[in-house]
Amino acid sequence: MNHEVQIEFWESFNKSPFIMVRLEGSTDHAEPMTAQLDKDAHHTVWFFTTRDNRIGKGGRAMGQVSTKGHDVFACISGNLVEETDKARWDKHWDNAAEAWFPNGREDPNVIMLRFEISDSEVWTADTSIVGKLKLLTGKPISPEEAGEHAVGAV
Repeated sequence: MNHEVQIEFWESFNKSPFIMVRLEGSTDHAEPMTAQLDKDAHHTVWFFTTRDNRIGKGGRAMGQVSTKGHDVFACISGNLVEETDKARWDKHWDNAAEAWFPNGREDPNVIMLRFEISDSEVWTADTSIVGKLKLLTGKPISPEEAGEHAVGAV
């Protein structure tokens, strides 16, 4: 994957850490999850959820990211695995997690999932001045005027 696209993805995702996640082969809709990110972790994202959540059983999954400024879009796939490392829990458990899980982290139904990303496709939207003008006037935009596209693990 293009290194600049990879950096832009992680920086934008960190500012807007929300992702729609769905288990592969499921007929359930994807649902929004708040990603727990770690700047030192590569190809991995964590989520707090419950065992009875539609993604709680883990397995192959796909997630879609559209960052707040609509400057980065991504589709990532990989494997959801229950995280048992309590140090990882300690690192990410905060007041926001507590708000979603009022019985606290000791609730046996609360779990942390680790999303081990195996593949991704990322688009960055950095429309040039000429591209923005073309958008306003309905003129065709060439791909190089719209941003970058990269395939591979993020």
